[in-house]
Amino acid sequence: MKKRKITALLTALTMTAGILAGCGGTGNDAAAPAAPAADNAPAAQESSKEESGGEAASGGEAQAITIWYYWETEGHQVALDQVIQEYNGSQSQYEVTAKYVPFADFKKQLSIGASADELPDIAILDSPDHASYVEMGIFEDLTGKFDVSNYYEGTVNSCTVDGKLYGVPFGANCLALYYNEDMLTAAGCSVPTTWDELKETAKALTTDSVTGLALCSVQNEEGTFNFVPWLWSTGATSYDINNENGIRALTFIQDLINEGVMSKECINWTQGDVMNQFISGNVAMMENGPWQIPTMQSEAPDLNWKVTLIPKDAEYASVLGGENYAVINGGNVDGALDFLTYATSEEKVKFLMDKFGYISADKNIAGSQFAADSPYQPFVEELNYAMPRGPLAEWPSVSDAISLAFNQVITGTATPEDAAADAQATIDGIVK
Repeated sequence: MKKRKITALLTALTMTAGILAGCGGTGNDAAAPAAPAADNAPAAQESSKEESGGEAASGGEAQAITIWYYWETEGHQVALDQVIQEYNGSQSQYEVTAKYVPFADFKKQLSIGASADELPDIAILDSPDHASYVEMGIFEDLTGKFDVSNYYEGTVNSCTVDGKLYGVPFGANCLALYYNEDMLTAAGCSVPTTWDELKETAKALTTDSVTGLALCSVQNEEGTFNFVPWLWSTGATSYDINNENGIRALTFIQDLINEGVMSKECINWTQGDVMNQFISGNVAMMENGPWQIPTMQSEAPDLNWKVTLIPKDAEYASVLGGENYAVINGGNVDGALDFLTYATSEEKVKFLMDKFGYISADKNIAGSQFAADSPYQPFVEELNYAMPRGPLAEWPSVSDAISLAFNQVITGTATPEDAAADAQATIDGIVK
């Protein structure tokens, strides 16, 4: 067993398996996946070799490198496994294997692994969780060890704590505005670019059977994920919501509900549900992510839709989703970095991003990843305005306060002013 250098062990032991949304990383829906049954053996495991005494199972002298990930989607597992097997075949110094850990158990398993000296060499984790793992003291400081100078600023910020780099972005996604082009044309509407234009367009598109706009508004991290672009567009931050800007964002959402251009049912709709409503023609515009595109192309090939930036208030804004690689300190750091160098090459990144429906976190790769007329291209542009949630170890608690305020104004149980004040009081108790 490799010796692990573990700090902040008490923190590690007290962390629980929070069900924090993956934001697009686990399938058609950005919510955190439900843990599959124990006998659901991931396809990517079938061809993996077990770690044994630091040697590859083939009997060679290759050093074992292990990866933990939480993707339950078989296609994601198979894509990662292909890159791993290609890497193993390209050199003889290291032998990489991967292990699936259910999303809901990921924090718990890392905490247990920290105390039991049984950690992987690389973890692939949801980006808003990164800071809480850094607080556990299990991640290697990669500052100066890996070049992220070409990566989108938001993706680098998601794995940076106190000015130090504790990870490498795997891939990115964000939210943008989908619209039914036929409906806009029939209503004589142009593509909206501002909040005022969006509201007027949504009114024009709303009929007895169609609502103008939908966005996931469930009261959890997934709802927060969908609301913060509107909050940030005003100039407010996640930690300072009880002001003119924060109240304006909450009021805008409330107005959409009160004017009938967005359904209250959005409080029950995941991002996958919103997509299904859009495909069915019940919604004319929706806020959603690029991971929905493969499903839409497959299930609704005749639907005429396009994507644009989320309309702005003071400034364009979106929210960053996706995963990061992290290297465990005390493990095989050199081997982990060697694999990451291989896996983040242009060829491998493009392969993985295509299979995941993601955008490369490397701007140079993202710039040539899609054709100019690709529906993914607006998301590439949107990444320039996308910001991470946090990074903050206590982000889940902040997120709960934001999603509650967002939900209250939709259901009418609180005014925007009261919802903002209550959320601010909770947030102040967390971060101050």
